[in-house]
Amino acid sequence: MEIIKHKTHPGNVIRYCPRCGSESFLFDGEKAFKCQTCRFHFFINSACAVAVIILNAEGDMLFTRRAVDPHKGMLDLPGGFVDPLESAEESVIREIKEELNLDVVSMQYMASFPNDYVFSNYSVFTTDLCFLCEVKSFEHMHAKDDISGYEFIHPGDIDFNQIGSESIKNIVRAYIRTISSDLD
Repeated sequence: MEIIKHKTHPGNVIRYCPRCGSESFLFDGEKAFKCQTCRFHFFINSACAVAVIILNAEGDMLFTRRAVDPHKGMLDLPGGFVDPLESAEESVIREIKEELNLDVVSMQYMASFPNDYVFSNYSVFTTDLCFLCEVKSFEHMHAKDDISGYEFIHPGDIDFNQIGSESIKNIVRAYIRTISSDLD
């Protein structure tokens, strides 16, 4: 897969070695930097994030509204970055509790999707791991953390122009393909 370089690409943003501060921190044009002063190697690796599909009893998908950039005000799936030394499954449980005050009772891994998450004019390349989850109850659900609201949408009624992230669009499309015979 070819990475398209743009102004937010780390190769265009990082200028100094994080170890010694030298300006002799050279990008190889693909995925690594090497400091000519202290010989430190820095690789542009993918960060891990989770996206969660939660359905209500009618089969409608739970979407959140982003309260912050990137894609402020757009639809998103619940989820977020996996914290250091945290498993993806632990992240799912934490993120759903933080964002919606919901308790996950079961989860099933669905698939992974690449993403270019631009934050503070810097591309954070992520691998978004999607999980299908059931929650204990929607009774105490409310928007918290970095979301401004939530809504349930029937898979056949989703307006993809309202979803901010390309990887989230791809996740939702993949899920809809798995249930497409149920939508007819």
